Amino acid sequence: MGVNFELVGKRIREVRTSRRVSQQELAESAELSAAYISRIERARKKTSLESLVKIANVLGVTVDELLCGNQMYDPAEYQTDMDLELADCSHVEKRILYEVVRSVKRIIRENSGQDGRKS
Repeated sequence: MGVNFELVGKRIREVRTSRRVSQQELAESAELSAAYISRIERARKKTSLESLVKIANVLGVTVDELLCGNQMYDPAEYQTDMDLELADCSHVEKRILYEVVRSVKRIIRENSGQDGRKS
């Protein structure tokens, strides 16, 4: 299985926009061109490992977070997505969202007959 560069580009864009960083700002800080960042985000260009590390460093995330979803076995699947969604939430909002997720999980399992097994 190869690297899904479309997913990598999407994750870079998601993190960049959640951090309110423009493509130009990211490019300058990572010593890359804005056009290159744009092509990576649209999966028109396959990023090199060196560029991916630079981008991750500028965005303050790990390379793993940008590659999330590319492994067949990923114990932290969706963790980065959840972290990004919760990043700008207050303590109260985080608690409410936790309770909602917990309740929905219970309801899903009760109605699907699952007993906690992964599918």
